[in-house]
Amino acid sequence: MARAVRWLRIRLRSLYEDDIPWARAARDMLLAFDVGILLFVVATSFLPASPWLEVTDTALGLVLLLEFLARLISTRKPQRELLHPWTWVDGVVIFSFLAPVAGETFGFLRALRLLRILRLFRVLDRLRAISEPFRRNEEAIIAGANLGVFIFVMTGIIYTTQHRSNPQIANYADALYFTITALTTTGFGDITLPGTSGRMLSVITMLAGVTLFLRLAQAMLRPAKVRFECARCGLLRHEVDAVHCKACGVLLHIPDEGL
Repeated sequence: MARAVRWLRIRLRSLYEDDIPWARAARDMLLAFDVGILLFVVATSFLPASPWLEVTDTALGLVLLLEFLARLISTRKPQRELLHPWTWVDGVVIFSFLAPVAGETFGFLRALRLLRILRLFRVLDRLRAISEPFRRNEEAIIAGANLGVFIFVMTGIIYTTQHRSNPQIANYADALYFTITALTTTGFGDITLPGTSGRMLSVITMLAGVTLFLRLAQAMLRPAKVRFECARCGLLRHEVDAVHCKACGVLLHIPDEGL
């Protein structure tokens, strides 16, 4: 038994850590699975409760639980892994997928599932390692990801806090509609959040949302730059054809594509 556990731990460490063909292919499959889960979470946020959805949730929750346990087994320091914020996020999301079996409130669970969108940042880390086009446009893509995560997390918060007491927020579509109109400061006025807590949510949505939107516009419109840390001063962004660091003048060796 101990030998089998040791063999399993070695194989899982190879899966998550080694730079060999089968391990890279397996990690890419996990990346694709993460993207699929993200799309599923967003799409089903707008659907009413149904038996097929609960069965699908449970199946996905079991798969996520197996992957979660595999990561714990593979890690060299399980205690540190358990204290990591991503571990807590994954644990909450796994619970939200499995809990319908115990008859939990569906609306609350849908809000928890939106935490899975935070996994997008781990997807971005993987894309940074494997995709040159992503690295060239990293700043704009990450700014867009930040805005998307904010929109759907705020939608989940607004729906969870308002749908029981505010007749104007009857479903996720209403919550998303309000989030977008508040973020863009359009403010049609057909949906409002009453009370002090509602006003505070509106203020947070407007301030944070506008900031993230402007950040995305800035990243898309500014001249293209590459990310390469200067060995002397640490400056991270340089012009595409830079030879010397504009901050300290040291000679740079920015890798290119051989063009």
